[in-house]
Order: sequence, then structure tokens, then C-alpha cells
Amino acid sequence: MQGFTTKAIHVPFLKQDPHGSLHMPVYESVSFEFETAEEIEAAFLGRRPRHVYTRSTNPTVEHLEQKIKHVTGAFAVAAVSSGMAAIANTILGIAQQGDNLVTTKSLFGNTYSLLERTLGPWGLEARYADFTRPETIEAQIDGNTRALFFETITNPQLEVADIPALGAIARRHKILLIADTTLTPLYFFNSRDYGVDLEVLSGTKYLSGGATTVGGLILDNGTYDWTQNPKLENDARQFGPFALVTKLKREVYRNLGACLSPHNAYLQSLGLETLALRADRSCSNTKALAEFLSQHPRVKEVNYPGLESSPYHEIATRLFGVRCGALLTFELASKAECFAFLNKLKLLRRATNLNDNKTLALHPASTIFCEYPADLRQAMGVPETLIRLSVGIEDVDDLIADLTQALED
Repeated sequence: MQGFTTKAIHVPFLKQDPHGSLHMPVYESVSFEFETAEEIEAAFLGRRPRHVYTRSTNPTVEHLEQKIKHVTGAFAVAAVSSGMAAIANTILGIAQQGDNLVTTKSLFGNTYSLLERTLGPWGLEARYADFTRPETIEAQIDGNTRALFFETITNPQLEVADIPALGAIARRHKILLIADTTLTPLYFFNSRDYGVDLEVLSGTKYLSGGATTVGGLILDNGTYDWTQNPKLENDARQFGPFALVTKLKREVYRNLGACLSPHNAYLQSLGLETLALRADRSCSNTKALAEFLSQHPRVKEVNYPGLESSPYHEIATRLFGVRCGALLTFELASKAECFAFLNKLKLLRRATNLNDNKTLALHPASTIFCEYPADLRQAMGVPETLIRLSVGIEDVDDLIADLTQALED
């Protein structure tokens, strides 16, 4: 059986390129010509698989989707304009007014905002439980619950849930299990193996390679009976297991205009080919930095699932092996000390993103969670003493040297 990188590099084109290109060309075209009126009618009605308009489908974007299917074994894939577009399109595809999702407050700040401030006023309820304690979840589930939604490793709390236990709960109640797998890339975590029905992720992170593009992915593992979902039961009768992806591409995704640009799809397709190499390096760097910081006298606490001191170490290593992601957090004595540390950095960059080739340092409470009051930030696990490091692929000794000088009194 071929390995991840071999499969990523050698995915065949759906149609032979007339010039024999080894890379899928960038089809920077909005529309596509047809020979006859009958042919374009058949394409619009979905009777013939053809590209009509790039807001719906595009050959370069389709090739990226095919590559993701090939390396993951997913049943269907939709590439969209960002990770947030992947989450929003998925929720709008499976839920409607009066429905609810059960999730956790240990979420990425923008995801929490989407649920509470954007979708909440339209009649979608978010219910919160402690996903590290599966026994708290079932009390939140009722007849209007459409899914359990969680992050495989939460950002920046770095919590790791027992995913097989979540899958058992979802199956028992005939609801979806949706995972945001942004911090556990396709290379070392196959969501289908652990009972996840739908996977959403930001292709901006590991996939893009060096933070060159914004994009997102929705993976349908083909494990859910769509007749059990009230919004999709009619689609399921017509399209069977393709109900969700058809709903997205012929309605939700198309109508919201969340299409991935062909150029970004091309660059993310190239990024996929080196994902494993970069992920191995960034994960090993993160483990080394976590071990260094855990011994430093000025650091109050280090949080990284790859450390034996983490309460999530056992479940993380069972799910992800030796690669526990490229994100770590640590605490200093005060917000002032955090800012002083950040201002002294010379090699690490003060910027917000994850899984860049460069190592990035951030104070979450004053940046990506700044719109929330202090008591909510505390409840979300984001104190003002917290520093987040997204670790890149630089030489680890150089990273340690910069951390050392920045932590000096």
C-alpha cells in the first residue's frame, strides 16, 4: 500500500492534459463553453458532470478535491474559500431554524462567534458541554440536535476529547459527529477510523505550506444515513449518500459564494505533496520546545498534549501517535510579562496563524479572543497570562536560542 506522500504526488487527472503537464493547470476561467444547448441544459440539471461556472465547480479545484479523497479515503470532498467557510457551509447544510448543535466552549474564537453571534439570531442554538467528560454531553441532546461539533485538539486550550466515545454517543442518538481537524492534519489522523462523519478543516494551515493561501475543506466520510437528517432527508431519497455534497454544491455553497479560487486550489494541491515532511518537522520541533519551556524557571506552566505532564497525553498519543500537533501554550506571571516576552523576540514572529513554516507567537487574550469579556475568556480557557506558539520548521536550536534570550530578566 502506498504511503501518504506517494499518493499525494501521484493522483491522476480526471481528464488527460493535452500537453502532458505533470501538474494540474490553473483554470482561471469563470465559465465554460458547450457545443449545444442540449449539453448545457444537461449540465445545469446535473444529468451530465460538466463544469459550468467556477462559483460552483472548477477543474483545478476539483483536482484538489480528488487528491484529498485519494489520500484520506473520504467518500466526498468539497473545497471552499476558508476554514470558517467550511464550518459555516457544513452547519447551514445540515441544520435549520429551531435545530441545535452540542459543542464545547473550548473553541476557536471565531467559531464561537459564528455560533453565538451569526447563526444564533437566525434560530440555531449552540449547547455547551465538557467534551473531555462524555457523560456531560447526553443531557444536552434532544430531538432537535443535529450534531456534536468539536475540535480534535482545541485552540488554544489544547484539550483532546475521547473521539471514539463521542462517536458512540452520536451513533446512539443518530446524529452527526463533526470534527474540526485543523490541528491534526490529514497526514497523521484519519477521522473516519474514529467514528467521525464529517470533517472540516482550514487548508490555510498545514495544507497551504508556508501560509501562502486561504482555503478550507469539508470531508464526508460516507458513514451517515442522510435520511436521518430532517433537512436532507428529501435530498437523500434523490441523491443517496451524495445528499450533503450535492446540497452544498447545488445550493448552500453555490448561493453563499464560498468558492475556493483556482489559483489557491493549485497552491494547496502543491502544499499537500509536502505536508507530511513539514508536519513531521514542526511536530518534532514543538515537542522539543515544550520540553525546554517546561524546565525554564520563568515559565509557570506548559500545555502540550505530547508532554507526559499533559492530562490529555494518553488519549492524544492513542489517537495521533507521536505527532501531537504543532501548537503549544505556556503561562508567564502576568500580561505585562507576556508582552515583554513578545517584544523581545528576534526570530519568532509576532503574528496570528497556525502551521506556518515560520514559528509564530501570540497573546490570545488580547488578539483572537479580545472581543470577549474577561470572565468569558476565563471560562473558555484563555487567561491573560497565556502565550501561544505555533511552531514552524526552522532549526530547533535557533528557536530555543530566541526563546532563551526573550525569557531573560
